[in-house]
Amino acid sequence: MKKLCGFALFWMAIGMFIMMLLPNLAWGVILTVVFLLLGYRLFCC
Repeated sequence: MKKLCGFALFWMAIGMFIMMLLPNLAWGVILTVVFLLLGYRLFCC
């Protein structure tokens, strides 16, 4: 189940990164980094 949550968070972060390219928002950067790190941690461990 952790791998599934990690996979979902990773792709959510990718989507937020793409969203961030259109409007430049600081909170988008922070959430993207947090979701990437959390998704990587859950998927790999």
